[in-house]
Amino acid sequence: MAALPTTSEAAPATADEAPFVLPRFRWARKHPTLIIGGVLLVAMAALAIFAPWIATHDPQDMDVLSRMQTASADHWFGTDALGRDVFSRAVWGGRVSMIVGLSVGVLATVLGLLLGLMAGFVRWADSFIMRVMDGLMAIPGILLAIALMAVTRASLTTVIIAITIPEIPRVVRLVRSLALTLREQLFVEAAHAVGTRLPVILLRHVVPNMIAPLIVQATFVAAAAVLTEAALSFLGVGVPPQTPSWGNMMAEGRNFVAVAFHIILYPGILLAATVLAINMLGDGLRDALDPRLARQL
Repeated sequence: MAALPTTSEAAPATADEAPFVLPRFRWARKHPTLIIGGVLLVAMAALAIFAPWIATHDPQDMDVLSRMQTASADHWFGTDALGRDVFSRAVWGGRVSMIVGLSVGVLATVLGLLLGLMAGFVRWADSFIMRVMDGLMAIPGILLAIALMAVTRASLTTVIIAITIPEIPRVVRLVRSLALTLREQLFVEAAHAVGTRLPVILLRHVVPNMIAPLIVQATFVAAAAVLTEAALSFLGVGVPPQTPSWGNMMAEGRNFVAVAFHIILYPGILLAATVLAINMLGDGLRDALDPRLARQL
């Protein structure tokens, strides 16, 4: 008669009980949007960072005899109306979009955080700051950016400043709403009661509780900045025309859509992929950092 299996010979553990194997990937399975968006964004960033080594031609080299050619072994994405290599210009153009997106995201978040904290905790400054923010939000962001670019010299720095200013009110309103909620919490009132100075309270107790929503908001600001930069360049009020950027490339190719559609196709694909990656990263971060959504997942 066969012996009954002992405790050590019991059936193998289920997938949920398997130690040190599947639990490592459980978090990734719950947040696929975050993983996909992060991987895609890293790939686009790597393409821009290593542009000098990835590009097959100088983005400014012109070969009139090879103008508006389709994809070939020598020109992977074809050539534009001046015979410049579209692949090389598209790779270098990613640098402009990445710099603008990162710079605007950081600047708008930092400035919005400072103004929002002041509006939320300094009562006499609240009305003035929020009326200014309301005035900025009453003007469409793209129109405000165009107006700022019209009175300044076209350069990458002025583009970043022109895009940052319309994005600041979004962050200010978010930070102010969080500050109004946090200042009524018991731990903040206790810190006030023991005589802790306001800057210390903000740094130790308030700002750490804002990090998660601020990171998510920064990703959406960065995505909007990339699109706005492309729109400004497309309209001719962005970075200088000789600078390789996706907006400039699409603006130069719009007159040749019927005969050389590839001139605007590839920059458009890269622009869409970058914005999609940033938005997916932001959605994934929101799902991962929000405790209520995390429990639902």
